[in-house]
Amino acid sequence: MVNQSEQFSKFIELKDVVVKRDDRVILNIPYAIIPADRIIACIGPNGAGKTTLLKLLAGLLSPDYGTVTFSFLPAKTALVLHHTPMIKASTRSNLCIATDADPSITAEQINAILEQTDLTRLADSPAHKLSAGERQKLCLGRAILQKPNIVLLDEPTANLDPNTTEQVERMICGFTNQGFEVIFSSHQLAQVQRIAQYIIFIDDGEIKEKGPVGPFFSNPQTAATKRYLHQELLTE
Repeated sequence: MVNQSEQFSKFIELKDVVVKRDDRVILNIPYAIIPADRIIACIGPNGAGKTTLLKLLAGLLSPDYGTVTFSFLPAKTALVLHHTPMIKASTRSNLCIATDADPSITAEQINAILEQTDLTRLADSPAHKLSAGERQKLCLGRAILQKPNIVLLDEPTANLDPNTTEQVERMICGFTNQGFEVIFSSHQLAQVQRIAQYIIFIDDGEIKEKGPVGPFFSNPQTAATKRYLHQELLTE
């Protein structure tokens, strides 16, 4: 599963990682190198451990055992979960929450993010009344303001219409031009093939296979991967 010949300019190393919940093992990763220099898709069945892995990489969870080490410093991540609550305030105010962590963020930067996410016209609208797509773009904008090395996205286009999905995908692909990379989870294999450069396949809390997108889909190496791809491609 682990290809020792892989070379990455930046990476995250997981050693003997175990995450438990109520005495049940959620993640069990004896060893893995996860690239942090490209767009990575984390795929796998429901309950496989994808969200737990993202929270682990974001530092929101600590492993019960093992270590998570970044090859670069500062290791600054921004996590956007599938369901991110909005405070009952304007879109602009929800963006300004990022200043709590970084007071150096300016009003000009807030305005630039509103323009980048096409939310300027909704800056004074109540954020909790935005559409699902508008809320997601707001969350992505807030992540950008944190100036992370890596943006971690949990199902970033779930329940979005095709037009908004395309807009969010363009934002994700544009992140590399702003100096940070992306690790996102997705059940949409067509989307993964469109925008990801590298795949991490998780099943039953374990990384079963990982590698570049092309070979992963054209020549999967494990029975678990072949079974998953067959089932998912049939339903798409």
